[in-house]
Amino acid sequence: MFLSQSAYAKEILQRAGMQDCKPITTPVDIKSKLSQEGGDKITDSTLYRSLAGALQYLTLTRPDIQYAVHQLCLFMHDPLVTHLTALKRVLRYLQGTLSHGLQLHKSSSNVPTAYTDAD
Repeated sequence: MFLSQSAYAKEILQRAGMQDCKPITTPVDIKSKLSQEGGDKITDSTLYRSLAGALQYLTLTRPDIQYAVHQLCLFMHDPLVTHLTALKRVLRYLQGTLSHGLQLHKSSSNVPTAYTDAD
């Protein structure tokens, strides 16, 4: 069974006006850290909250964006331009990975198996 929310991801991109954006290969910039200090406030924080919330729902079938979305949601109360830039990066990543989702396989074992990246 394959669980996918590709139509929902496309809807999020349309809501953000980024349906034709150039895709990128990673959802987060590892060189920069998001902070609440040192930046300009965005003009439409409602749109930021709406998009961040929509991305949060998308993480149900997209664990590859969970860390990035969690970081964005930490600043929903007072988002800055740097936070919006990071959110747009996640959206650009989605543009290139619309076909991603969760693949569930039948198993002969009744013991659950989990995998994680220690990094």
